[in-house]
Amino acid sequence: MKLLNSMPPYNLFGLEEQDYKSAKVVAIPVPYDSTVTYKSGSREGPRAIIEASRNMELYSDELRDNPSKIGIYTTEELEPDFSSPQNTISRIEKEVSIVLDEGKIPLLLGGEHTISLGSINALSKRDKNFTVLHFDAHSDSRDELFGTKYSHGCIMARARELVKSCYSVGVRSIDDQSAAKYSDEILFMKDLYGMSTVDAINTIRSNTLKDIYLTIDLDVLNPSEMPSVGTPEPGGFSYQKLREILKGSLVAKNVIGLDFTELSPIPALVAPNYLAAKLIYDTIGYIWSPSAQQF
Repeated sequence: MKLLNSMPPYNLFGLEEQDYKSAKVVAIPVPYDSTVTYKSGSREGPRAIIEASRNMELYSDELRDNPSKIGIYTTEELEPDFSSPQNTISRIEKEVSIVLDEGKIPLLLGGEHTISLGSINALSKRDKNFTVLHFDAHSDSRDELFGTKYSHGCIMARARELVKSCYSVGVRSIDDQSAAKYSDEILFMKDLYGMSTVDAINTIRSNTLKDIYLTIDLDVLNPSEMPSVGTPEPGGFSYQKLREILKGSLVAKNVIGLDFTELSPIPALVAPNYLAAKLIYDTIGYIWSPSAQQF
């Protein structure tokens, strides 16, 4: 029996009809935060994103379209393996590989940033000729952090071992060794302050390959708009500026996978959860909506 008056279904964006066979994008919630080094709670992120997204209007006045029409399917939450980060990464890789084998695009909902490696591993075993395009306040380039090479602070060091190209945007916190080794692969926030949006977009496009894996740590945003993260860093993007740069940077690129990580919900403060859900929806529209504006 289905009630005549009921709340939207419990899936990303509250879609009334989910059809895995016809879906282009498969969203996989991953409630994991075992290597977090400051504020825990990002394991609650996927649920908070889904809850907020169920209260969104799905028509985009910017795109004059409903981006959800591409087909978005939400799986059940992936059960983390708390025995080690590597085991959770392997578990994610197996699930993402199934999605890829069936010709669909994986969208991970974090959870801490370590989860990205599950998707990157799965994709790199098919073809290493893609760019990991990384939006983050932190470089995440340490070789090891607190005794593990598979921490949320190490994901870009591991990604560089797997793929041809990595490029980070919005970084404003980095250790000295990573700065010495990787600065040429980073568009720092201090440099973005003096750049026009068009110049920033052109810089990103010229430093990335045709195929893109997009990973967005929500702490790339300014804490005034996005306080609900595990490691807030002052001086970040506004929501509007990040949307503009994403829209322009992804034109004519082929996004082969994506993730949004590090939302750590604050009780009774729902606006950041809604912002995260809206950013995911906007990004889907910029990538795949037929009516996406050409920048």
